[in-house]
Amino acid sequence: MRRTGSFGAGVVLAVLALLVSGPAWAAGLEFYQTVDRQEVGSEDTFRLTVVSADAPSDAKVRLPQSDDFEVLNSSRSTQRSVSWSGGGPANIQEVTKYVMVLRANRTGKLTIPPAEMTAGGKTHRTDSVQIVVMPGKLGPAPAQSGRNPQRLPDPFANFPSRLPDPFANDEEEDTPSIPRGDSDLFLRASLDRDQVYVGEQVTLSLYIYSRVDLTSVDAVTMPKLEGFWTEEVESPTQLSGEQKVVDGVPYRAYLLRRRALFPVKAGSLAISPAEADITTGFLFAGHRVHRVSNGLKVKVAPLPPGAPPGMSNANVGAWRLSTDVSTTRVELGQPVTVKVILEGTGNVKNVTPPKLTGPSALKIYDPTTTDKVAPQRNKVQGRRVVEYLVMPQRTGTFTLPALEFPFFDARARSYEVARTEPITLTVESAAGSPTPPPTSSAHVADAANEQKNVLTAGGLRPVRYQARFVAPSEPPWKRGFFVPMVLAPLGLLAGVALIGGLRGRLATRTESDKSRQQAKAARKRLVEAEKLQSGADAGAFYAEVEKALQGFLGARLGGPVIGLTREVIGERMKAAGVADERRGQVLYVLEACDLGRYGGGGDAAARQKVMDAALAAMEGWA
Repeated sequence: MRRTGSFGAGVVLAVLALLVSGPAWAAGLEFYQTVDRQEVGSEDTFRLTVVSADAPSDAKVRLPQSDDFEVLNSSRSTQRSVSWSGGGPANIQEVTKYVMVLRANRTGKLTIPPAEMTAGGKTHRTDSVQIVVMPGKLGPAPAQSGRNPQRLPDPFANFPSRLPDPFANDEEEDTPSIPRGDSDLFLRASLDRDQVYVGEQVTLSLYIYSRVDLTSVDAVTMPKLEGFWTEEVESPTQLSGEQKVVDGVPYRAYLLRRRALFPVKAGSLAISPAEADITTGFLFAGHRVHRVSNGLKVKVAPLPPGAPPGMSNANVGAWRLSTDVSTTRVELGQPVTVKVILEGTGNVKNVTPPKLTGPSALKIYDPTTTDKVAPQRNKVQGRRVVEYLVMPQRTGTFTLPALEFPFFDARARSYEVARTEPITLTVESAAGSPTPPPTSSAHVADAANEQKNVLTAGGLRPVRYQARFVAPSEPPWKRGFFVPMVLAPLGLLAGVALIGGLRGRLATRTESDKSRQQAKAARKRLVEAEKLQSGADAGAFYAEVEKALQGFLGARLGGPVIGLTREVIGERMKAAGVADERRGQVLYVLEACDLGRYGGGGDAAARQKVMDAALAAMEGWA
């Protein structure tokens, strides 16, 4: 009988044996720390890496801490690897890596304390690390050599220590550094180059680097740019950040300003720091801080020798020169428009295109200039158009000579000349006018320089004067209107003086009548207060008495007294000559009204006493 299934049973048993055996974890705990270099500058950053392999699940790692170092950034990553050897069980290894970006707070030979790991009631420590800190900046960390092999294969060894920044601007070579004390938020000015020729563009960019939330930028003070011609390239109205990495620390970078600088003189030109007031946080939890950027220097070299004639320091860049003429055939008396167009990359608003010239038979008027600047990729470029109006003075054929514009191409480091073609204008007689007699070419050339009238065929007509003679008239002082005309100003002056005096008297009477009316209204108000004397609202009674007395005092003293203190009212009454007894009555009534309104009001007898005192103060006022 045939036996079946023996091969299948063997496979099942092999799989069960593999499952029963299970994976075997790498034996032994590995825990150590390393630095990317042994010598650093006091302005440099370096990386401390703490690696743990096959740590228990309950392990807790405490990274080293020291006052000698400033922690700019820290990160943690974990990777697990599986390997088989000799057909045995799977070997699984889990590696956790802690990376700290540090900067030394002082120079000398410093010690980084050991890191600690607590697991299963035991504490494991790494070795301490010695590092030498030199003053200044030594630069980036060198590549790792094979003379210092790692104690454990690092699963992250194939990853670069610093990933390339996909948002980096290739034109900016100036790499920012993290300032001390402001590592979470700082202002940074940078240049796309620091060595240029006179007239060559260098781009200044001002950024905010932040690891905190920003609300607004309240004020920006740009650097003093002495020795530069500047043009605005970019000035964002809203905060828009992009990811940037500085010394291994991720930041959000916000562009504040970008300007094109054109040095106008050679030498070492300094750019002072910029300043900004920045609000961080959200809404009412915002915090306003003031930040100052770094200063910059630009080395400006003079233009090399061998410049063409008429070369200016502003003629640096890549330029094209052309002309545009409205017509080349024109009637006499009609204008011609000629445009000289200079376009390219460079200091558009500071270059001077060549001047249009021509024969004396063509009158060239002063031009008008228009500019159009359109920066692209942080480079200033555009066109400058100089428009001339040319008026022919005689008929014939005339030539406007070719134009030349010398410039220095900074990229090619050579001088170039942009040229145009000459312009030939044919001036014809106006329609309906007689044709001038033909002249030889030599005579035309000589006549072009002569000053004579050629605007019409017949020339200018002579001016004729027409006049008639009359007998001398009678002198004005003998005429009848002379005396009244002389006396009229005196009469007008006397009339003005009379009217002024009348108005003064009327104004005095008006003020007196107004004062009497106010006093009468105050007494009437006191009568109204008397009606409130027996009422339940004592405060209303005293308030009415006080208002009546204040209105009366305002009428008698010539000005309102509401809001004045008792002392000031007393002084004004004394200055007006009010007797001491009457001043005492007035002040008594005012004090009693305050006490009555805020102190309970008093009884009926007290109210009557206040009323009698107010009446006595108003009666018999001198």
